[in-house]
Amino acid sequence: MDEMTRGKPRHRRRRRAATLAAGVPLALVAAGVPVLGEDARSQAAAAEAPAWATATADGFASVASLGQDGTYGGRGGQTVTVRTLAELERYATAPEPYVIVVAGTITMNPVGKEIKVASDKTIIGSGTAGHIVGGGFFLGPGVHNVIIRNLTIRDSYQGVWNDKDHDYDAIQMDGAHHVWIDHNDLRHMADGLIDVRKDSTNITVSWNKLSDNNKTFGIGWTENTVTDITVHHNWFRETEQRNPSTDNAAHAHLYNNLLEDTPGTAITSSYGNYARGKTRMVLENSCFRGVRNPVIKDATASVVQRGNVFSGTSGRNESGGTAFDPRTYYGYTLDKAADLPALLTSGAGPRTSLGTTAAAATTAATAATAATTLTVAKDGSGQYSTVQAAVNAVPANNPGRVVIAVRPGTYRETVKVPSNKPHVTIQGTGASRKDTVIVYNNASGTPKPGGGTYGTGGSATVAVEADDFQARNLTIANDFDEKANQHISGHQAVALRTASDKVFLDSVIVEGDQDTLLLDTAAKDRLGRVYMANSYVVGNVDFIFGRATAVVDRSVITLKKRWDGTSAGYVTAPSTAAGRKGILIANSTVNGAVSDRTFYLGRPWHAGGDATLDPQTTVRNTTLSAAIRTAPWTDMSGFSWKDDRFAEYRNTGPGAGAASADRPQLTDAQAADQEVRDWLGDWTPAAS
Repeated sequence: MDEMTRGKPRHRRRRRAATLAAGVPLALVAAGVPVLGEDARSQAAAAEAPAWATATADGFASVASLGQDGTYGGRGGQTVTVRTLAELERYATAPEPYVIVVAGTITMNPVGKEIKVASDKTIIGSGTAGHIVGGGFFLGPGVHNVIIRNLTIRDSYQGVWNDKDHDYDAIQMDGAHHVWIDHNDLRHMADGLIDVRKDSTNITVSWNKLSDNNKTFGIGWTENTVTDITVHHNWFRETEQRNPSTDNAAHAHLYNNLLEDTPGTAITSSYGNYARGKTRMVLENSCFRGVRNPVIKDATASVVQRGNVFSGTSGRNESGGTAFDPRTYYGYTLDKAADLPALLTSGAGPRTSLGTTAAAATTAATAATAATTLTVAKDGSGQYSTVQAAVNAVPANNPGRVVIAVRPGTYRETVKVPSNKPHVTIQGTGASRKDTVIVYNNASGTPKPGGGTYGTGGSATVAVEADDFQARNLTIANDFDEKANQHISGHQAVALRTASDKVFLDSVIVEGDQDTLLLDTAAKDRLGRVYMANSYVVGNVDFIFGRATAVVDRSVITLKKRWDGTSAGYVTAPSTAAGRKGILIANSTVNGAVSDRTFYLGRPWHAGGDATLDPQTTVRNTTLSAAIRTAPWTDMSGFSWKDDRFAEYRNTGPGAGAASADRPQLTDAQAADQEVRDWLGDWTPAAS
């Protein structure tokens, strides 16, 4: 029996509560590395903390009350990196403030253990590496100022939902206040993913992915009406109930959340957002897809709805009463509800750019090679007026990171980072990745000065041949006009070409038409790993292609019509060497303003007719629009896709489909060996 049919909530016995420590300012500690015990590695704070470390909570967690002025976690304390349960528990329970970076998988012992977090803590995963398995966190009465951020907390499920002998939560709080839970992946727990109980208040829950669970997110379970909570930009996927269930909350502000229930999966939604008791709820600009009973309320509760969208929902969808104006407590900006599927499937959950910068600078050797920054500005206010001029200024075989900070503007030029200039970052400094644009219009068939044509690889606007390259917060485009250049052959027009190892593309847009993103290696026998996250790739024909071992993670792949207005194309064209991994698209969205069933997910590119190649594309845990063909793979240049490696796993959306001879699906066992970490090996991308 679910909560809709019970008269009074059943209280679970007191167990764990975990809080997500958000990016709070890192303390400026004394120079040098402080000495800490065990295997934990402490870190001296930098003179200027990274962006993730200076972030503070928004929503109700930012409101001053109960003697606490906002939520900033471990600010003022040391930063420590932990990799074991003993280390994590030592610092999380300490009375002093700490910023605790979780840099690996920590398995709880015994299963179901919940670490009792003390006040003034930030607990943050290092990129996507921070996993808590088989247990979670508990925040007890009076615990305050805690940020839990960028972690994956998973897998305490013991085989039976609602089994009270295994009442294991991911994050539970009883009587805590000022807590920020942000950018986490919470899934497959024996009981709740988040429980905000016993008059806990001033809570913000933002940008989390909550999935594969029964009781998901409970708020309240008290006769008092004191809880103030903000829940925004969260992705609820395949969760049965409590999404969230809100009991006697004084102020519950829910906005820009995505709730999905996909037909044919093992978990079926019972209800979505539930206002119980004397709850006053404001529900704005959220998106409900396939959810039964998307919004329900008790007769005594108030729900004010505005701007929400509902697709394929059924059952109760209720509102009524008066609530409150959230803007009297804090400011916020609403995204359009229609944009949420693309926005949240790519942006919710852990991010590679969080929790990593401070963790990298732990040794004197690293300090000795600290990053040098070169500035680029079109108006002459920087050190250089073109990006290529800044690249040229990087010394050959530079031992340390060089950041080329590019101020907003459109830079119409080609850029090449040669192989003897590793450790280069090109980073836009604008508020948006659209503010800084590097663009050119060469195509394969474009004549070169002095004779000949550029060829596909030579057409690239930005070409990267150096290892350990990073691009961040900018757009790289090729705006070759196919319609105006029908007189030339060779319309492949590359925006970005990489031919190196350890390339990290974070929060970028790569835009073109045919052959937009060429992910190559320096040679057929050389490894070339590329990790793209939180980004957009735009194109129409073979626009993610090459022989690199490449991951497109938590990103949006946008399908684009051809120059003549027709819809037809191919997302990937891998050219993978035998024995290597090819292209992995994971946790992403494939969409675009094109006709239904007109795009293939991929085809095998045997470059030069090389039959020894073994092209591979895997698309998993990704939302596919109706533009994807029901038979999503096809042959190329006489080579059959069935002779190579093409597969899907647990994709969703109208473009997804069941397993068939034309649509191979990975088994769970196969999928366990085709995750992001399997592609990256011993490399953990970290922002620098």
